[in-house]
Amino acid sequence: MYAQQYEITLPADYDMKIIRKRVRDGGHVLDDRAGLGLKAYLIRERGIGGSPVNQYAPFYLWNDTGAMAQFLVGGGGFQNIIRDFGRPVARHWVGIACPAGPARTAPPQAASRRLTSMPSDTDPDGTGLGLSQLIEREVEQLQQLSRHDGVHTAALAVDPHHWQLLRFVLWTDTSAPDEDATERYEVLHLSAPGLCDLPVGRDS
Repeated sequence: MYAQQYEITLPADYDMKIIRKRVRDGGHVLDDRAGLGLKAYLIRERGIGGSPVNQYAPFYLWNDTGAMAQFLVGGGGFQNIIRDFGRPVARHWVGIACPAGPARTAPPQAASRRLTSMPSDTDPDGTGLGLSQLIEREVEQLQQLSRHDGVHTAALAVDPHHWQLLRFVLWTDTSAPDEDATERYEVLHLSAPGLCDLPVGRDS
């Protein structure tokens, strides 16, 4: 599993109805894309839910890195983003776990993201296992969070370049009740052709 997200920050006076229409008209295109676990079409609106910006920020969980590459650089869809907005940075993380929540069968309305730096001193006993132990604790916390009644899907992933942890949660609630979230989004559409193939426990 690989997580991917690009964030397109729009002008303060941008009419977000344009993005809503874009997703309404074209969001179904990836509903049956081979290799894709899910794509959540996410937005943040300036002044709503504490957001300081207008932003279009689609989030992906891929089951197949070849399909991810084809989407990004093989004419599989990302060219439309480049055409309309320029080429944003496409961040990506190695997937660790993706448990289903009790609300998996209901459409998600909101999403939360938590990005945290992984401290360099995670191996105090010198065994080299401190990083693994940190991930085990994070997976346990993710599993606990995923049992919340409003959770559709939760995911944990790591960026080994910047050593940063990503926790992403889809919620059926109209707002994301994750107190630790660093960002909250509205979900306009969910494409989930390979949702059942995403790894529940540690992807190792």
